[in-house]
Amino acid sequence: MRILVTGGAGFIGSCYVRAVLDGAYAGYEDAHVTVLDLMTYAANRANLPLDHPRLTFVQGDVCDAATLLALLPGQDAVVHFAAESHVDRSLEAPAEFVRTNVAGTQTLMEACLRAEVPRVLHVSTDEVYGSIDEGSWTEGWALDPSSPYAATKAGSDLLVGSYWHSHGLDVSVSRCSNNYGPHQHVEKLIPLFTTRLLAGRSVPLYGDGRNVREWMHVADHCRALQLILTKGRGGETYNVGGGTPLTNCAVTERLLALCGATQDQVRRTPDRKGHDRRYSLDGSKLREELGFEPEVPFDEGLAETVAWYRENPQWWSTANRSS
Repeated sequence: MRILVTGGAGFIGSCYVRAVLDGAYAGYEDAHVTVLDLMTYAANRANLPLDHPRLTFVQGDVCDAATLLALLPGQDAVVHFAAESHVDRSLEAPAEFVRTNVAGTQTLMEACLRAEVPRVLHVSTDEVYGSIDEGSWTEGWALDPSSPYAATKAGSDLLVGSYWHSHGLDVSVSRCSNNYGPHQHVEKLIPLFTTRLLAGRSVPLYGDGRNVREWMHVADHCRALQLILTKGRGGETYNVGGGTPLTNCAVTERLLALCGATQDQVRRTPDRKGHDRRYSLDGSKLREELGFEPEVPFDEGLAETVAWYRENPQWWSTANRSS
């Protein structure tokens, strides 16, 4: 078994790669993984066991067709994580998001088609749906992205679907809620707040702090991805739901307690442009078809995550310098 993982040195991609190499997924215990990553600011070689005998690391661009066509022959599957993902950055520099998330995905799908790759999984986000006042999104919900980041991911989802409908490429799409866990870049809410609070610094809380997000541990997300890759149906989209819904205020309060910090360190900040109020995924399709249920309770996973950042200051201080 051979797998190409794009964006495999980033947060979620590297968690997936480590799980495969650790033999966590049945049938993939001997799989060889090739990671393709451009190594932009959010990637980190320290996320990967680079000396592992079943890992090949290639620094390269998902937008480079020649690189893809050199790597894809002989691959049994492709898991596509590579993306620009920070919403705030997309508001200031959207062109890079269009290039990587849309053009890069199209280049990859075309290369997979030419190389006759048997199975492809495109990893997306719940942000493509926009905001929802009540209830939860099913996979058939109309896409209504609010940010340039979300719009480029929605565009990439539609491109991926077109390769199934037009060419029969065996590809599925996953859409997950907010992830957390070790090795996440410090621009994201939980590692940003954790590392700042551990260093005795203030943290910026947008608006009234009542925006609601579902939180899922990255290990649970990666288990879901493996289920979709191996048992999911081509041409289908799967919401990876079942996370813990919390306001940003509630997450902040937990982090203050875990980091031994005080409310004085919370700095109220004007709300972000187009800040979606509430996200909620209906994960019943993935649960009923493939049997997925999250396993990591949020408070337990959050405590373990904070402990990891506390014990690995060299990792996040390096990430801070590169951001």
